[in-house]
Amino acid sequence: MSDIRRYFITFSYDGTRYHGWQIQPNGESVQERLQQALSTLLRSDICVTGAGRTDAGVHARMMVAHFDTDALFEPVDDERINGRQLAYKLNKLLPYDIAVQKVERVPDDLHARFSATSRTYYYYIHTVKDPFSRAYSCEIHYPLDFAKMNEAAAILMTYEDFGAFCKSGADVKTTLCHVTAAEWHQTSDTTWYFEITANRFLRNMVRAVVGTLVDVGRGRLSLDDFRKVIEGKRRTEAGESMPGNALFLEKIVY
Repeated sequence: MSDIRRYFITFSYDGTRYHGWQIQPNGESVQERLQQALSTLLRSDICVTGAGRTDAGVHARMMVAHFDTDALFEPVDDERINGRQLAYKLNKLLPYDIAVQKVERVPDDLHARFSATSRTYYYYIHTVKDPFSRAYSCEIHYPLDFAKMNEAAAILMTYEDFGAFCKSGADVKTTLCHVTAAEWHQTSDTTWYFEITANRFLRNMVRAVVGTLVDVGRGRLSLDDFRKVIEGKRRTEAGESMPGNALFLEKIVY
């Protein structure tokens, strides 16, 4: 009988200095650092599978990854791995911008990516110069009609094909997504964030959606134009991709 067991790691990271979640040939990634730390502590080659990808500079308040191992690490009760102790040791070994919240044993058929039922992203903007917001929020100085932007955001929930917001050349089998929430929230006189939840997201989708909503807010696109962008399914008709530093993967549900 195999002693290989599956574990979930729940963690967060500041993506500022990383080339995204996924291992890259010519840049540092979050996945690489996490695998290195796990392999060191468990004294075996560990491969982690994440709940999804985040692009360069994008952050995660909640990310989940799974790994399989038969290694022993300060076992507790009938478990081969003491999740609390492993999380503590990982945080000692990982760099300052990656933090593990928990490591837990899960059923062997639970998959960090494919078992997730929804993901939520937040995109932050501020409308006055603020040296304390610049690293994690996008500074916008032109007037925006947020009421109109929320009308457009609601339209997203009436469609399922979001090819218009998928990065050109992305290797995807389908551009269908089920969006269940899309709304702008005001947090002060000068700060807002966009919340969007879906079962899955396409590469670069959230930043492209935000850029197109901003065009609506600036009066460059009408609500009918916004619908035509979605229905046209062409990336060239949608708005520009917004900067990655203001985007956070906020929540994953299983």
